Amino acid sequence: MRYLIISDIHSNLHALDAVLKEAKTVGYDQVIVLGDLVGYGGDPEAVIDRTLALEPVAIIRGNHDKVAAGIEPSSLFNDAARVSIEWTAKVLPPSHLRLLKNLAKGPLTVTKDIEICHGAPFDEDYYIFDADDALKALQIATAPLCLYGHTHVPAAFSTSGDAPPTTTASEENVDKLKIADAGRTIINVGSVGQPRDGDSRAAYGVYDVESRVMEFRRVRYDVVGAQSRITDAGMPPWLALRLMRGQ
Repeated sequence: MRYLIISDIHSNLHALDAVLKEAKTVGYDQVIVLGDLVGYGGDPEAVIDRTLALEPVAIIRGNHDKVAAGIEPSSLFNDAARVSIEWTAKVLPPSHLRLLKNLAKGPLTVTKDIEICHGAPFDEDYYIFDADDALKALQIATAPLCLYGHTHVPAAFSTSGDAPPTTTASEENVDKLKIADAGRTIINVGSVGQPRDGDSRAAYGVYDVESRVMEFRRVRYDVVGAQSRITDAGMPPWLALRLMRGQ
């Protein structure tokens, strides 16, 4: 079994299409979505349609999905995020707002060995940035492997009883992580639509259950096209600029 793992698409259809095109050649069996389909980008309706058409075996909501659906107020966001999510809520038809509202709250059990959340297993909006944050999450996680998003930065942490996970670069656009048999591991594969690690390429993951190998993959996409969708919508220019900078 190979899972395609996508997170934090943020209405970036150009990035999502590039990921799906490459992932088709890489190969996968089922899809897992870790939240934040919308926000920041200019194609929320198309991104929702494209994502749900994949028939994910598991999908959870992110904080931007919640605010767009009216579950939480936009006042929780900074000015740029607030403007973009208010625009998103305005342009989405009621049917799509209902879809966002009905997304499951994490954490969610996918299999006995895999759990998913948007932020952390103990708080769907919590940011896991460092080892201390990860330790709190690993202590709460109920499965050997927990997949999360929210930070837009690829990362992996482990409480393995033997050797920790090892990452080996095999190509320019992929690193492979061998997950230890013992202990627990928590992984963020990065953001499809708005990477924040200084690399503008869309990020996603492919996890092979049998080999216990996670592939952290990157793919180039039409950043200029995605930027145009943001500026054409009248959203803050910074939201377009940051895509090119990987911020």
